[in-house]
Amino acid sequence: MHEVSHQRVKTNGIWLHIAEQGTGPLVLLLHGFPEIWYSWRHQVSFLANHGYHVVAPDLRGYGDSDSPVSPTSYTVMHLVGDIIGLIDHFGEQQAFIVGHDWGAVIGWHLALFRPERVKGLINLSVPYYSRNPNAKFAESLIRTYGDRFYISQFQEPGRAERAFARYDYLTVIKKFLLITQTDNLIAPPGMEIIDYLRTLSRLPPWITEEELQVYADKFQESGFTGALNYYRAMDLNWELTAPWQGSKITVPVKFMVGKNDLGFEVSGVRQYVEGNIFRSLVPNLEIVILDGHHFLQQEKHQEVSEEILLFLRKFPAE
Repeated sequence: MHEVSHQRVKTNGIWLHIAEQGTGPLVLLLHGFPEIWYSWRHQVSFLANHGYHVVAPDLRGYGDSDSPVSPTSYTVMHLVGDIIGLIDHFGEQQAFIVGHDWGAVIGWHLALFRPERVKGLINLSVPYYSRNPNAKFAESLIRTYGDRFYISQFQEPGRAERAFARYDYLTVIKKFLLITQTDNLIAPPGMEIIDYLRTLSRLPPWITEEELQVYADKFQESGFTGALNYYRAMDLNWELTAPWQGSKITVPVKFMVGKNDLGFEVSGVRQYVEGNIFRSLVPNLEIVILDGHHFLQQEKHQEVSEEILLFLRKFPAE
């Protein structure tokens, strides 16, 4: 089996860096915040060794991919367009899509906008919600949780960047990737979320100092603005997705979430995921709840890899 190879691909007017391994049906692995392709390192090799062509991009604004300056360049239309361009680049009509966090948001919207390009969808951590016609997403979160909520603090250009700059890059990455709290990410009054997040004195067994340094080095090169611009485009997304109001996800879906993920137990997310509304919006749905936190594909990489493979094997080879 060939090792992971790297290249930059022109798609949707920008260059994306991709990591790639294997031959067979195309599987795209889409990371979230604050990550890079490397978050899928376990799944890339696992799936490639089981007969799949696995591609994990650095999403726009991340890692070695282009990082447009304006938040208006980070709408779901742009993000979905990037992935359509990748599928086209490989000469495929369809691909399997696997998304985590913001990657899951892209996966849901790709299946919503262009279902004919998605053979099957596996999303982690972020379920699909129908668009609320009466409230912009970021605005409604700010009204609900106030200025102390992390998404609220990420809205103003420069604010989070200045707060993050009080720490070295490795510490910022540790504060996010090693989160163990299960309630919503809300800072105490007058405090920035990065100051509120703990720095663990001992690493968990699923990640090493060297692996964390890979993230830190990449963010030291790219900065965090591109990653934060996803949040700054949220209300623009609300406006752009109006034509799909009330639309369902029609492709086959497996949804995975950690029972200790942020807000899963306290914000009604578990009730939503296990209830009828989610299933009515995503009729062809399988749900898996794992004993883990937010960054499941790393913390529970063997279980996640095997769950992905089980889903992929439901589709006969062409």
